[in-house]
Amino acid sequence: MQKTFNIGLCGLGTVGTGVVKILQKHQNEIVHQIGYPIEVKKILVNNMDKKREGNIPLSLLTDKVEELVEHPDIDVIVEVMGGIEETYEVLEKAIQNKKHIVTANKDMMAIYGSSLLQFASENECDVRYEASVAGGIPIIRSLTDGLASDRIHKIMGIVNGTTNYILTKMIEQNRSFEDVLLEAQQLGYAEADPSSDIDGLDAARKVSLLSTLAFSMSVQLQDVDVRGIRDMSYDDLFYAEQLGYTMKLLGIASRDEGKIEMSVQPTLVPHHHPLASIKDEYNAVYVYGEAVGETMFYGPGAGQLPTATAVVSDLMDVVKNIRLGVTGKTSVQPQFETKLKHSSEIYSKFFFRLEADDETGTFLAITSVFAEEKVSLDKILQMPKQGRATAEIVLITHEASKEQIDNVLHKLESLQVINGIHSYYRVEGEGEA
Repeated sequence: MQKTFNIGLCGLGTVGTGVVKILQKHQNEIVHQIGYPIEVKKILVNNMDKKREGNIPLSLLTDKVEELVEHPDIDVIVEVMGGIEETYEVLEKAIQNKKHIVTANKDMMAIYGSSLLQFASENECDVRYEASVAGGIPIIRSLTDGLASDRIHKIMGIVNGTTNYILTKMIEQNRSFEDVLLEAQQLGYAEADPSSDIDGLDAARKVSLLSTLAFSMSVQLQDVDVRGIRDMSYDDLFYAEQLGYTMKLLGIASRDEGKIEMSVQPTLVPHHHPLASIKDEYNAVYVYGEAVGETMFYGPGAGQLPTATAVVSDLMDVVKNIRLGVTGKTSVQPQFETKLKHSSEIYSKFFFRLEADDETGTFLAITSVFAEEKVSLDKILQMPKQGRATAEIVLITHEASKEQIDNVLHKLESLQVINGIHSYYRVEGEGEA
């Protein structure tokens, strides 16, 4: 008699509903791939009376988590309900009961991922979390399987669709940050409280997960230097374009001589770079490997069916491992001690936008500050302000350390001729102005 693998689904929101849809519509393909059907046995919901999308029998619904984590016939818990502490406790109980885990929860994995993976390994259970980073893009699977034999030196990517949508519309339609954010909320791309997206925390969680896998180090969320786009202005994007660059909120992680740096920050990328062409809510991750060279993974970073596809693909992997009897044996613990670069070891080019007195000696005073810190200048724009005795000065430096740039910022702030440092951003590569 054919066996059926049963799952307990925690959460029936957008992604949870997508998981049910794919299991219903793609069952023939799933059976062909893994040999057995997958059936939803129970679904944990908050509100039993809520009207729901799709044809889902009420008998499957429960508001009692015990009916999933203690159910003797459930093989895998699929968690798409969100939350951190309480959700981690639910998954711990599930693993204690020998349930395997598939989750799309980047927040929980960024904080408790190492503990959850260790606990699962001790209990011979699998944990899969492809959907927690970049939605439908199989970047985690690519790092752990496709590029497993390579040494990854750098990961750089757009891993938050909300901020990419905002930046795209700002520059293409000459609109303010506040205006586009409101539109993104109305379209459902941004939450009512968009802080996690626009302040860079969502992307930072994803960067910490990718860094752990790419560099085989135990990375903590607090190790990621985070800066969002909340203070971004159209002028920043306009001047970047004039100098041959496009502004993106990038997650960047790199390794040199056993030390790593990780950041999320607005970054200027050259127009000719593949990441510059990624628009709207799409995501892309650029990976630099010692052997493979440069590769890029592109696709929808969110959405019901793209994310649900990643969840069901993970689910199918777990079922394959159950059949092979290798559950709990495929997770690899970090190999290296985590060593973070000092600010004097983190190098990049930088963009500055300043407002200064439009008078003799101003430019000399500004360039002297850069010279004192041994930071040379690559590009310079100076535009007088109409009707005012000030000028806007835009600079791009040659490569300098973060420590040098911090010193430059401190000295510029104390200059009498400077009326304001409007912005400064990291720059990757050479623009073609």
